[in-house]
Amino acid sequence: MKLKVFLFLSIVGFFTSFAQELALARLDDGKYGYINTTGEWHIKPQFEKAKSFSGDLAEAMNDDGKWGYINRSGEWTIPAQFDRVKEFNSGIAIVENEKEWFYINTKGEKVLTQVTSDKLYDFQEGFAQIRQGDLVGFINSKGDVVIAPKFTKAFDFENGYSKVREGDKWGLIDTQGNYHVKTVYDGVSNNYNGNIVANKGDDHGLIINGEFKVVPGAEKIWDFSYNSDITYAKKDGDIGYINNKGEWVVKPTYDKARAFSNGLAPVCKGKKWGYINTQGDVVVPFEYRDAEIFSKDGLAPVKTKKLWGFINKEGKMVIGEKYGISSVGFGAIFGNKEEKGFINGLARVKYEKQWIFINSEDKPINSSWFQNLELFY
Repeated sequence: MKLKVFLFLSIVGFFTSFAQELALARLDDGKYGYINTTGEWHIKPQFEKAKSFSGDLAEAMNDDGKWGYINRSGEWTIPAQFDRVKEFNSGIAIVENEKEWFYINTKGEKVLTQVTSDKLYDFQEGFAQIRQGDLVGFINSKGDVVIAPKFTKAFDFENGYSKVREGDKWGLIDTQGNYHVKTVYDGVSNNYNGNIVANKGDDHGLIINGEFKVVPGAEKIWDFSYNSDITYAKKDGDIGYINNKGEWVVKPTYDKARAFSNGLAPVCKGKKWGYINTQGDVVVPFEYRDAEIFSKDGLAPVKTKKLWGFINKEGKMVIGEKYGISSVGFGAIFGNKEEKGFINGLARVKYEKQWIFINSEDKPINSSWFQNLELFY
């Protein structure tokens, strides 16, 4: 019986969580609200300005020009009282009042007041940078200094690692400050599914089992953030593909290229884009002015002129070229590598200066069109 109850609650929790996915939208009157995945208003347009949800909270502005935070029911969880605000991460956000920036928790209380830093930085994966003079380190969400300032530059933690620079050399550290990759490289990527790209001078390669392996002839290698098995690289001015062992698997013959997704990658030759498979065979002919990667839904945006349509993996145009698409919205706060295409069966598109979500059959999810529209979070 307990197992049945647990499974039932898990299923209910899953669908509740999915139903709570909301997209920031704005009508012609300028007010912001949030729609659900059926295109209906879940939070009616009422805010002067607003941003996408980060977890269960979103930044919103009232009629007096003050910012606060609302929950997914549209209720003010933290009343509008700040001049400027940033998104919550790790339960902490940075806000500003009367030209003073400080941290708050999800109750709106001022926290981490003892942090010593020349500037306050956002939290990411439970850590935030601190700066003291020319050096940076990290604190945890309790405000404890877990990595003393010793780096000339650092990036936020991603997948448990931070890119750091000592002097003019780069490496990677873990959340305890241990070196995952020593700072001996002129450039280094983050760790994506165990794959790290690096270079020493003109030598470009991969760090495999802690050792730097040069990829023969490589002038540049893109990271493995899109695909854990294969990425694109440049040699003699042309672009091809290497695997995660540092071996060339598709000969460099292309002018431009993008990542493999769903078994295909867009490549450009002679100002025309097409698609190849991982063996380098042309699957979709070179006939497009531009082309993006395939989404998990099996559709990719392409265009022969100004507007975009969508093709399937066989190269058939299933949605005609009539839409505008964009990777940056009016209030985007998250990076999303697939946001130009379909995500969970929906794509955000623009038609005659209005935005809407369509499904894979080119049907709008609702009859309402919006002046601006964000992705679902």
